[in-house]
Amino acid sequence: MDVKRILAELSAEREQIDRAITALESLGHVGSSIRGRRLGKPARRRRRLSAAGRKRISEAVKAMWARRRKKAGKASTTRHMSAATRKRLSELAKQRWAARKKKMKTA
Repeated sequence: MDVKRILAELSAEREQIDRAITALESLGHVGSSIRGRRLGKPARRRRRLSAAGRKRISEAVKAMWARRRKKAGKASTTRHMSAATRKRLSELAKQRWAARKKKMKTA
């Protein structure tokens, strides 16, 4: 295997690739500073919303959620527990913790 011959072939290939890259860059469609652009397609500009536009969208979304809450009804969105139920659950929890504490002491 002749190392000089291999180096000469690789150098020739590199020159061909460099010429191809230069030709493509000269078309103005592809460049190292342009990222994500497809060949033949112009760059898309980023659209920016004005403060008034953002406010309109925000108000529309808030109104939509207000309509949904109103449609669902107040009873379905709030969950309250009576004092008696809360007291009963508290007592049950205290009993469970007392039993666990007793079990841990005996172990």
